[in-house]
Amino acid sequence: MEAINIHFFLFFTLILYGAADTIPVDQPLTDGNTIISSGGKFELGFFSPGTSRKRYMGIWFSKVSVQTVVWVANGDSPLNDRNGTLNFTRQGILTLLNGSGHVIWSSNATRDGKNSTAQLLDSGNLVVRDATVNYLWQSFDYPSDTSLPGMRVGIDLKTGFRRSLWSWKSTNDPSRGEFSWTFDPHGFPQPFIMNGSIERHRFGPWNGRGFASAPSRLPSPGYKYIYVSDPETISIMYELTDSSIFARVVMQLDGVLQLSLWNNQTQNWDNYFGSAPADDCDIYSRCQGYSLCNNGNSSICSCLDQFEPKNPTEWARENWLSGCVRKTTLNCQKKVKFLKYPGIKLPDTRFSWYNHGVNLSTCEELCLRNCSCVAYANPDITGTNEGCLLWFDELIDIRDLGASGQDIYIKLDSSQSENSSVEKAKKLRISLPLAASILLLAVCLILYIKQKKKKKKYQDQIRFGEVSGIFCLRPVKSLFSSGKGRKISEMFNTNESKDEVPDVPLFDFATILDATDNFSLNNKLGEGGFGPVYKGMLKEGPEIAVKRLSRYSVQGTDEFMNEVIFIAKLQHRNLVRLLGCCIQAEETMLIYEYMPNSSLDWFLFDRDRSFLLDWPKCFHIINGIVRGLLYLHQDSRLRIIHRDLKPSNVLLDIDMNPKISDFGTARSCGGNETGARTTRVVGTYGYMSPEYAAEGKFSVKSDVFSFGVLVLEILSGKRNRGFFHPDHHHNLLGHVWILFREGRSLELINAHLRESSDLSQVQRSFHVGLLCVQHCPEDRPCMASVLLMLSSDIPLPLPKEPGFFTKAYSSSSTQGESSVNDISITMLDGR
Repeated sequence: MEAINIHFFLFFTLILYGAADTIPVDQPLTDGNTIISSGGKFELGFFSPGTSRKRYMGIWFSKVSVQTVVWVANGDSPLNDRNGTLNFTRQGILTLLNGSGHVIWSSNATRDGKNSTAQLLDSGNLVVRDATVNYLWQSFDYPSDTSLPGMRVGIDLKTGFRRSLWSWKSTNDPSRGEFSWTFDPHGFPQPFIMNGSIERHRFGPWNGRGFASAPSRLPSPGYKYIYVSDPETISIMYELTDSSIFARVVMQLDGVLQLSLWNNQTQNWDNYFGSAPADDCDIYSRCQGYSLCNNGNSSICSCLDQFEPKNPTEWARENWLSGCVRKTTLNCQKKVKFLKYPGIKLPDTRFSWYNHGVNLSTCEELCLRNCSCVAYANPDITGTNEGCLLWFDELIDIRDLGASGQDIYIKLDSSQSENSSVEKAKKLRISLPLAASILLLAVCLILYIKQKKKKKKYQDQIRFGEVSGIFCLRPVKSLFSSGKGRKISEMFNTNESKDEVPDVPLFDFATILDATDNFSLNNKLGEGGFGPVYKGMLKEGPEIAVKRLSRYSVQGTDEFMNEVIFIAKLQHRNLVRLLGCCIQAEETMLIYEYMPNSSLDWFLFDRDRSFLLDWPKCFHIINGIVRGLLYLHQDSRLRIIHRDLKPSNVLLDIDMNPKISDFGTARSCGGNETGARTTRVVGTYGYMSPEYAAEGKFSVKSDVFSFGVLVLEILSGKRNRGFFHPDHHHNLLGHVWILFREGRSLELINAHLRESSDLSQVQRSFHVGLLCVQHCPEDRPCMASVLLMLSSDIPLPLPKEPGFFTKAYSSSSTQGESSVNDISITMLDGR
């Protein structure tokens, strides 16, 4: 009987409303009723946002458990009760009426809509279409705060009509807020995030593949950007080929444009890399004119080469509002040349001129002939040598983008350019003259001698030890005192160029002594291969973690610089943040942000503390590690292979967010390189891939293997190395694989996780972990695929035999991890 009633209700609904995704003529849609797109993705109806009691007509994701509104009709004209109706007239106009019958919103189609249809498409677009499927009106032309796949954002140059995203005023009020994402058509078109009429962030010009600061790529190859720039329109949109993925780009309340994908496993929206603005250098004109912003430097702003601060006093105080000016004023009557600045975000192009058919050499000639031209560039990075962009005003909003940046050629007085090296054109700061450096060295040596005597009583209290773990470093002898304001690049003679060595803040020894209470045992957090780690509190800042070098460490300056260079240049929420260094006398220390929840292994392999890790926390940690590795392998300025991923190198902040640490043994690969070979194997047995441990071959797939081991350890609560089972000789990987083939992998789940876990999610995580530890690197997925596997229901291939399946890596020490020092091959001709 109940089934009959349901069918009768559906039949009655179809008679009343026609198709389930349309609004019939003169049959109002009332509050409490909705229509759903044909594929069931989107739903149209009335809603109240947040805690508001006001009613709005909107569209939201139908299959998403958290109501996510993507479009609002009457954001500026809310209904005060539930008596509103949405009507579709015979003239083809959608009208929203209040309880008194007054129109508070309408679609205002400009063409006759007789015999038209109002339909909600599976793209989330509400359209009024005629019999020939021409759109007379569509909601995609009037976006709210959300851009969906297939929606264009831009300007109709013939009519001036703009399609822009606007933030909500608050979570309870969807009327237009302060921030918008819109195109500026002046000069060479580029999108901006605006705070009212003030520029907040500039994405840069289209380079043939994207914008310099556009939201990052989706974690799947099934997408593409479509950019149109012609005499009639300027627009950008993105499309997905995988219809099962729910994606959105939102202009958030805080002025950040954020890309999100729906995670079916966690039933939540996952934010992906590429939000804008992402850091201080993403704020429009942070350093003003003729200056370069680099978020990896302690002082983020520096003048371009052959330019100097307009107000040196304010500049020294890090007040950069006055910007920089030329050291030598340009004179059109004199000879001029161009200096190349590589790897930058091109300056604001609103006061520029562009011609697509002009090559670079002709572009230079055009700029030379025009006295007002100050710089030129080819904005296209697709490999063509055609495209000329000329600037005619102050160069503003430039930032260092490294390998992902573009080249610009700035006009200079010939006497300046002749004294400048093209290879060293991109200076990140104003270098001290050689004479001043020598004088500074002498002063520092004197201070060092005095400081050594003063601190000798403290050094007598130092207790050094060696325990395998994080990473190791040989003491650096006879280094002079490093006070505030010194840079790490001044302290070492390294093989790295100055452009590659970041300017990391240096703390003096007295500051660290005070912060750690003279390295009190009460502040000691633990020890690793590098040496003891202490908690500290800076007087003017936050809590810190101090890694203090042990005199018995077997690694040296290379590993120390490796750690500094990579962590300083890599900025991501799932990577640990380096605050600075302390290098003084025989003391070498690294200062990090303090992680109150220690590391993952502190919880994972402790019988009591492991109960604090329920399944939602574990899955959150797994996904965070994936995002961190994906950033290292694909989305960072450098392509980084970590080479020593393990639980002790995954730190946890106060909210249990994972942060990958210890980059002392990491390697950077340039261009399209994804791996290399070494005669010196570094890492930790139990986490190293078979091709790396046996042959020294490492790649991004080596990190994928380590990640797979880590996932299986999280799920089982057992270490891979030293694992023992009475029925066979296999390690943890082999044991999981055997159980998986028998359909019994859930038997291995850590007992305390069962009550809080989604067993299908756990089963899928076991499956993904086994895919990551397959013996052949070619069979392992990349981290982008891993992220997609964990956040969707796409079919997974069957895992092949895992690495080290034929034997277990057991040892007399089954507890803890073997450090790189125990297993290194000691040849010195490679890293």
